[in-house]
Amino acid sequence: MAEKFNRATFTRSFLRHITRIKAPDEMLAEAKDGGLEKTLGVWDLIILGVGAIIGSGIFAVVGIAAAGSADGSSLGAGPALMVSMIIAAIACVFSALCYSEFATMIPVAGGAYTYTFATLGEFAAWMVGWVLMLEYAIGFIAVACAWSNYFMQFLQLFADKLPAWVTDVTANAWLTNDVFSVGDMVAKNPDIFVPRILGVPICINLPAILIVLLMTAILVKGTKDSAKMAGLMVFIKLAVIALFIFVGAVSFVHTPPNWTPFAPHGMAGIFSAAFLIFFAYIGFDALATAAEECKNPQKDLPIGIIGSLLVTTVVYVLVALVLTGMVNTAGPVPTSFLDAPMVYCMKLIHHDSLACLISVGSLAGLTSVLLVLEMAATRILYAMSRDHFISQRFLKLHPKFKTPALLTWTVGILAVVGILTLNLNVAAELCNYGTFASFIVVCVAVLILRHTDPERPRPFKVPFSPWVPALGIICCGGLMIYKSMEAGSSALLFPVWLGIGAIIYLLYGFIKNRNNENKIHNELVHGKEE
Repeated sequence: MAEKFNRATFTRSFLRHITRIKAPDEMLAEAKDGGLEKTLGVWDLIILGVGAIIGSGIFAVVGIAAAGSADGSSLGAGPALMVSMIIAAIACVFSALCYSEFATMIPVAGGAYTYTFATLGEFAAWMVGWVLMLEYAIGFIAVACAWSNYFMQFLQLFADKLPAWVTDVTANAWLTNDVFSVGDMVAKNPDIFVPRILGVPICINLPAILIVLLMTAILVKGTKDSAKMAGLMVFIKLAVIALFIFVGAVSFVHTPPNWTPFAPHGMAGIFSAAFLIFFAYIGFDALATAAEECKNPQKDLPIGIIGSLLVTTVVYVLVALVLTGMVNTAGPVPTSFLDAPMVYCMKLIHHDSLACLISVGSLAGLTSVLLVLEMAATRILYAMSRDHFISQRFLKLHPKFKTPALLTWTVGILAVVGILTLNLNVAAELCNYGTFASFIVVCVAVLILRHTDPERPRPFKVPFSPWVPALGIICCGGLMIYKSMEAGSSALLFPVWLGIGAIIYLLYGFIKNRNNENKIHNELVHGKEE
């Protein structure tokens, strides 16, 4: 019988309540009783994984990772970029294996949030859910704004064919940027037009808002349709990348001149680039949030998670080989190479038509990332709603599509609000810490459940435990420390985010759960009396 909690406060047995663990069997029973529709197969998972990972990283970050940042704050790996990519992939694999064990053992919505509830308890689960919102929801907003920037760059390729009011970035600054970005632009060019109301600048990033609403509408129609959409986007971007690799490798790679010296900044440059490239791999963990919608999670999820990592690693290494073969990254490079390295390479060899195709691939890549990030954010909130952390109204599924439509539209509308109000540079950097924290927690949770529930069936087991989870903790923890030591880092803001989450839990989540325990207790008592 559920224990009666006399008052909805945290004055009695506080520690016992915040460490209350939700049994995996209970989670599985809830998922079976009115859970999400199972529509995803192994290829859907691989497509979603590749769709989430291959995004702005391959089209932009590789330039800085190869040649270093323009201000000198980040060293480049030079031709050794391929080594950096393999290092980053290995660092991801340790966490990916831990995700695979949990996803097959507890195939329900929620990902790292769910795994934390099964091992570390209620408070830790809330905090991980709060951190995952930082990673997925804020990341979703940041990628939507990046999509807007790429879209405007794409339109500029047709400046001679489209009206000036469509392609003029300066004139449209208030319609294609957030207020913080426009503030920086106005500081450099006071003639930029920005409408104001009572002295407050009004900025509406229209392309970002429209793509968010489109992705939300697609997700409401169903995960299977979303996977089809992601599949189309993945096909487009992989085709574009393959074309770039083929054209560059066949005629325009110059070695050994451009690969000498191989590592101009030594191991410092290689590890600095690995740190940047690590974020280009982020996204495989989103597959775990969709475990409840898999037809055969015990078999398909590990293949989907590890398979998407292997595919993207091969693609990244091939791109690195061609990029560093076409451009000498051991010395100074133009800013345009850092912003869009693949487009720069095609323009360098006067392949403007292929440069246009790469822009299309960039948009396709970011579109698939948006789809998976919003799906992940929605599924985590769905799991939190099932655990009474947020309103259970969000559990209601669409009568036709069997998706959490209200919750999906809520995430979409909140993303629009974020696009209008957030400083996205700071938000995007905070997402990095959220990712590292969730990876570390999942590695720790694997070790805990191996000790507390060793007999539980594990369709997939992390090999060489406890060494693999320990290496995952070391790699992610080391990268967090490395990032926090950078000048101008937003590391201090991450504890502030955690503090806000803890306050919300104490004032809302904790009390809501205790009220739910009282409700269950009263229902059981009345049932016995009858």
